[in-house]
Amino acid sequence: MAIGTDVTLWIAFVAGLLSFFSPCVMPLIPSYLTYISGLSFAQLNQPGGSSAIRWTVVFHSLVFISGFSAIFITLGGLAGFASSSFQAYLLDGLGIIQKIGGVLIFLFGIHLSGLFHFGLLLGEKRIQLRNKPAGFIGTFLVGIAFAAGWTPCIGPILGAILAIAAGSTGGISQGILLLTSYSAGLGVPFLISGLLFHSFLSFFDRFKKYIRIVEILTGVLLMVAGVLLFFDMFSRIATFLYQIFPPALG
Repeated sequence: MAIGTDVTLWIAFVAGLLSFFSPCVMPLIPSYLTYISGLSFAQLNQPGGSSAIRWTVVFHSLVFISGFSAIFITLGGLAGFASSSFQAYLLDGLGIIQKIGGVLIFLFGIHLSGLFHFGLLLGEKRIQLRNKPAGFIGTFLVGIAFAAGWTPCIGPILGAILAIAAGSTGGISQGILLLTSYSAGLGVPFLISGLLFHSFLSFFDRFKKYIRIVEILTGVLLMVAGVLLFFDMFSRIATFLYQIFPPALG
């Protein structure tokens, strides 16, 4: 795997983590966990809990993560396909896509930081499922609904990763890898939150006052990523890091 790809995969994973800690996702975690698992808040909040409860949460969380990952990864594949198809018709297509993607990511960062709000990114877009279908199929569908109706907080971050996928040279496979990494960044803390629900509530009570700060920092990071993509600097940074931290040989 190219070193430039390694860097963008880590960026995508961190973007998934930032999406989890956004004000549109993190406060809803308790509701999602009770909804998909069918367990009560009191059952989930028991310190330790029974093994049956833990396994129920694990299985439903994994299926839920699979649901939203399926949508995100499909979008990544489509972004990569658009990139590879464009390059087949126009040699300079990649450079154009990168610059457009850089501008879009920069604008996403401005929106998240609160410097300026774009009307297109405002308003609720979540799909509401009032009655979840029974079983794991229902949980999978809830995961799909979560992905299909992301809110203004997660949309700009996801859009930034899709823009990077569209501007990459790896085509479909690179787009799939990027969005798989993004889904892992969003899914891993969700799974941990389910397993350590009692600890998660304590952590959230302390963390919630910093959510706006995290949102601003995320916006700044997106603006920086937009500039880097616009000027095609990811590969240069990757080469620099490769020289400082060369991989082990043999």
